[in-house]
Amino acid sequence: MSVRQLVLDLPVRAALGREDFFVSPANAAALAAVESWQNWSGGKQLIYGPPGSGKTHLCHVWAEMTGAQVIAAGGLARREISDLITARVLAVEDIDRIAGSARDQAALFHLHNLLLAEGGRLLMTGTGAPAAWPLELADLKSRVQGTAAAVLGAPDDALLAALMMKLFADRQLTVQPNVLAYLLRRIDRSFADVHQLVDLLDRQALAEGRAVTRALAGKLLDNQHDQGT
Repeated sequence: MSVRQLVLDLPVRAALGREDFFVSPANAAALAAVESWQNWSGGKQLIYGPPGSGKTHLCHVWAEMTGAQVIAAGGLARREISDLITARVLAVEDIDRIAGSARDQAALFHLHNLLLAEGGRLLMTGTGAPAAWPLELADLKSRVQGTAAAVLGAPDDALLAALMMKLFADRQLTVQPNVLAYLLRRIDRSFADVHQLVDLLDRQALAEGRAVTRALAGKLLDNQHDQGT
């Protein structure tokens, strides 16, 4: 049993390398799109999917391959666009979140045009289908929707198990296979629920000064059920 499990509340360090990215039918197409970055149509690619599905991880996999800078779309208006395009490879995350921000949308529009005019590469991500993103700037919306897109699909059991293992490892927690199998039988089948459950188990284990066991997991899940959550 690790010291982390018993007494220390250490910061979570997410492993975002290629070797930490578990490939399954749900994400294979998106990974292939990222790995073929030199052949992107128009020099750009869009990755979208539900929260927690691995969009940020894929951005960092690409950054590891290319030396790209990874930035958030929110707050782009406060950045110097000329500085951002110097590297010629850039990943901009959470495009959907700048709906309602005219300044950030304008900044992304200009960044998109200048970077691609220089022969650069642009990776963009967002949650949900791009056609549903309520971007108000028509020119930006047309460019986003005209970008080749790859979706991160709904997870299968193998991907959910791998995600749980990674999230526990990010928290320096060791969890036995029988605990993972038990959790897979009882959790909702979504990335967001897995992220939330691992966080709750981490907090509960720390509060009780014990390992993440099947008994602890059962207690937490039973309490959630009794509370209707």
